Amino acid sequence: MSHLVKMENGQSQTIQEMLGCIERYNPDHLKTLEAYVQDQAKNNTYDLEANLAVLKLYQFNPHMLNFDITYTILLKSLTSLPHTDFVMAKCLLLPQQMKDENVQTIIDLADILERADFTLFWQRAETIRKDLLKELLGGIEDSTLESWIKRNGWKHQGQGLVVVATQDDKIKTKNITEKIEFDNVGALMAQCL
Repeated sequence: MSHLVKMENGQSQTIQEMLGCIERYNPDHLKTLEAYVQDQAKNNTYDLEANLAVLKLYQFNPHMLNFDITYTILLKSLTSLPHTDFVMAKCLLLPQQMKDENVQTIIDLADILERADFTLFWQRAETIRKDLLKELLGGIEDSTLESWIKRNGWKHQGQGLVVVATQDDKIKTKNITEKIEFDNVGALMAQCL
């Protein structure tokens, strides 16, 4: 989906064109960029440069800060691990964003993933508030959330919570057997003596 940004001179540019010039710092474009972030969540796409531009605009204009967009950006960047996208996004956060409970939860999940402790990650991430899940999926409606829940095998739990399906059936363990012949390492071992 191509998003256009209306310039002061009446012309329009794509988001990518706008990000390549001084207009990337114009707070008038923030709403368009935020809508673009929500579209990324809905359509399972990812644009790091646009997302970082949003966080930078929040730094310049803290009164325009939108925590829901912040959560979406952090989670989208988290999906690009082991790339450094999450670290770059985290470095652009304002102090009030860093103090937010949901931001701290996402940072904790990122730390767990960095350690490759997938069991702990799924224990921590298995239950989520329904309203937060709807927002993280791009501000979807209840009916759309219900189709996501059904499609992914998630379940409702208690007051406004959703349990995401355990990932055990999707995680495939792999036994790796290495066979090294002594002839291949004999010379190396002799040099070590």
